[in-house]
Amino acid sequence: MVEPVWTEIDSYFEKKLVGADPALAACLRASADANLPDIQVSPVQGRLLHLIAKLHGARRILEVGTLGGYSAICLARALPPDGKLITLEIDPKHADVARSNLDHAGLSDKVEIRLGPALDSLPKIASEGAGPFDMFFLDADRPNNRAYLDWVLRLSAPGAVLVIDNVVRHGSVVDASSEDSSVRGLREMIDALASERRVTATAIQTVGRKGYDGFLLAQIDAPSREKAPSAAPRRRT
Repeated sequence: MVEPVWTEIDSYFEKKLVGADPALAACLRASADANLPDIQVSPVQGRLLHLIAKLHGARRILEVGTLGGYSAICLARALPPDGKLITLEIDPKHADVARSNLDHAGLSDKVEIRLGPALDSLPKIASEGAGPFDMFFLDADRPNNRAYLDWVLRLSAPGAVLVIDNVVRHGSVVDASSEDSSVRGLREMIDALASERRVTATAIQTVGRKGYDGFLLAQIDAPSREKAPSAAPRRRT
């Protein structure tokens, strides 16, 4: 459900506070032309991600779920000259579109797209010593959110920020009996956060042109340096 007033207000804030952005507009056009799903963050949400990264002084960011590269552009623009964003994408078509969009935005040197299942890429990132990361954005594969949290704890720098999109799911997050694998994965992750002393977290509901949903925001107070996570097995969807 999307209320007309939500879209109107989003458009108002976008016009007044975000403004025209040729690179992001081109990213949306290219994604639509390639028939990618219209599930990227909205312009005002993208600006929020940008501000979180900039306010935190992020230098290394890890993203799960590239899609057409819209959020990657927003995040990468907040990086300092020597900053780096690694974004993980399972779909080759999405990755190709994102590479083109990032190149058009002049950010190819700051962003590395890794193709394949994220739970296959993450152990390689750890073994390469590509981290630690001081910001994470999870926006894909909700059934495996619990497993991703383990990797966030392993790969985070002290004080790292974690942002997770789509945590309300039109209100279904409170349905303990849900058989939806995305809802179950989300609830498992939230249960883990609730008992995780190393993390301070909150969540906020949002409405807008993307409908009724929400973000989770957390800070890793004391990251783990244990062996690769094994407690949360991969979910097959």
